[in-house]
Amino acid sequence: GDSSVALQTQEEIIEMKDVFSVKLKRRRYAGQKKGGTLLGITIFKCLNKEENKLTDCAIHLNNLSEDHCQSWFRQLKEILNGFQNRPKSLKVFVNPNSHKREATHIYYEKVAPLFKLADIKTDVTVTEYKGHALSVLRECELQAFDGVVCVGGDGSVSEVAHGLLLRAQRDAGKDTDYVSKPVRAPVPLGVIPAGTTNILAHTLYGIKHAVTATLHIVMGHIQAVDVCTFSTPSKLLRFGFSAMFGFGARTLALAEEHRWMPSSQRKDFAFIKTLADLKPEECELSFLPLQIPQEDAHEKDRITLLYLGSKDQWQKIQGHFLNVSIMAIPCLCSMAPRGLAPNTRLNNGSMALIVVQNTSRTEFIKHLKRYTSVKNQFNFSFVETYTVQEVKVQPRLKSGPDAKENVCLNAEGAYPWNIDGDLMKEASEVHVRVHPQLIDLYGVNTDDLESSQATCNCI
Repeated sequence: GDSSVALQTQEEIIEMKDVFSVKLKRRRYAGQKKGGTLLGITIFKCLNKEENKLTDCAIHLNNLSEDHCQSWFRQLKEILNGFQNRPKSLKVFVNPNSHKREATHIYYEKVAPLFKLADIKTDVTVTEYKGHALSVLRECELQAFDGVVCVGGDGSVSEVAHGLLLRAQRDAGKDTDYVSKPVRAPVPLGVIPAGTTNILAHTLYGIKHAVTATLHIVMGHIQAVDVCTFSTPSKLLRFGFSAMFGFGARTLALAEEHRWMPSSQRKDFAFIKTLADLKPEECELSFLPLQIPQEDAHEKDRITLLYLGSKDQWQKIQGHFLNVSIMAIPCLCSMAPRGLAPNTRLNNGSMALIVVQNTSRTEFIKHLKRYTSVKNQFNFSFVETYTVQEVKVQPRLKSGPDAKENVCLNAEGAYPWNIDGDLMKEASEVHVRVHPQLIDLYGVNTDDLESSQATCNCI
């Protein structure tokens, strides 16, 4: 456009894949909602700042011609509408009780404005009780949405993921009491971190940052992720990404008994008290090691494994274990920069089985401390790791003089399980299977995953 001022020009190239919104720029007076003097157009793009952190920035293009600006506006909108994975309508769940009750503030102050800027329509449910999201997902018309978003902690995200996958089984006419070969979730799931540890968000984005998570959703970055089924011999317990039995579950069970305490105090108290009363669980573990052809054993990003011959070669170990972890994802968090299970990936079709045998409290604390560093937390004689497809955990109730040690059991004799930060109690054997790429999550692409984890390794 015409300019009476000689401006020093600088050429800059903007790739449309980095742009998520374009708006006509107008000068309006206070209280004026429509019209106004046309100034030009504004392009909003996504910037990769400070490695894993994403931010948005605005670029103003000045031109006073209505026809010229409208032409550019229409053309740019057409290009943006051509990006297939970008959502136009989202179902949003906000858990107002997550962490320091900040989820509602995070959503309306940081997330909702970006959704509005990107012209994404939203239908928001602020959950009122545990299981609320599950009941809404059971009935809502999912075909009206391009994705589902959860604003909360790991427990909230796990509930929404479970609800999405249950809905997929029901819509496919499958029996939801026993699911051997589940169908994929119908729409992607977005995770906005607003909890305490936010393991899934850290694993997806390499950082706990609401704006970064929101921009991954807005930009339509899709990552296929493996999911586990947790079942008894008679029923499906739930879909999930990771679980702990033993110390990790006992700690959560004790924390849940002290919900009246502030979140951080409650978790610190439960951790220290469980550590002080450290006791092993007697159980039998059966597992099916992951099978891959020998020629693929050295393929990039694969775990080198010994070829075991029979594809149904189950192995068993029995004894007293302080903790058993079963994880289909690396489970990164600020307290475990390498991840709780650094030898697995988001979508390689395997689970990490990590078994901590009975040992002294001192040695167990040394093992736990390793998680906060970049040292190998498994380099202890009492820690064993396996890469598996299936796991069966069969607890053994103590009897006789040692029966009083069954302190974590409820009246029905059920053992606690920590599944994605959610407490479940089960008396019988639990069978865990991994199902490759069962759900799409909004997050980093597979090619970016390694660099994301490498960044976390250096924290």
